[in-house]
Amino acid sequence: MYISLCFTTFVKNKIYMRIDIITVLPELLEGPINHSILKRAQDKGLVEIHIHNLRDYSTNKHKRVDDYPFGGQAGMVMQIEPIDLCISKLKSERDYDEIIFTSPDGDTFNQKMANNLSMSENLIILCGHYKGIDYRIREHLITKEISIGDYVLTGGELPAAIIADAIVRLIPGAIGDEQSALSDSFQDNLLAPPVYSRPAEYKGWKVPDILLSGHERKIREWEHDKAVERTKLLRPDIFDEE
Repeated sequence: MYISLCFTTFVKNKIYMRIDIITVLPELLEGPINHSILKRAQDKGLVEIHIHNLRDYSTNKHKRVDDYPFGGQAGMVMQIEPIDLCISKLKSERDYDEIIFTSPDGDTFNQKMANNLSMSENLIILCGHYKGIDYRIREHLITKEISIGDYVLTGGELPAAIIADAIVRLIPGAIGDEQSALSDSFQDNLLAPPVYSRPAEYKGWKVPDILLSGHERKIREWEHDKAVERTKLLRPDIFDEE
């Protein structure tokens, strides 16, 4: 099964990036990748995502890609051969900046990592499943391991979608207002300041007067102060990194 969907390099005023996602459950990725900013970025030709069904690379007549672990542990392990065949085929067609494995013991995904990855030209993301993958894959094929948090999920498809979404929205043109992405939480190690919209008063709850003043410099100062205040209160860990 091969689903063609679209990631970065400037080519005559166009930005082009490609991400290949390897999975045993491609259906789990169809929803996230075919909606909202990810879909718009693909429609604009800014980004390209290819989803590869790992079972297509199985040499087993039943298309199995897992087997029992050596040593008698519980659970099943994703086999090395189909993963190697898939990655080798992709690498024979182009060079990749990173071959990523979504793993709970990888580096914790954050905005800085998303910013760095958004500058890549070609990426592979391998979605884990079952008890894990044959460790030789991690030793010899994977270049980067990423975790989206200290918890265990059924598979790596949701983390892959999260990583793709965080990266694609940073590509110039993916979001209509590019300044919006630059002012997101974590871009400067600060949480975003509070935001408000119409009406200016609702049930007696009022928007801060400064935001209605039209004084841009004072508004920016207020936003920065509030961002610092919220970060100190809610995420002192990232504030300490400044």
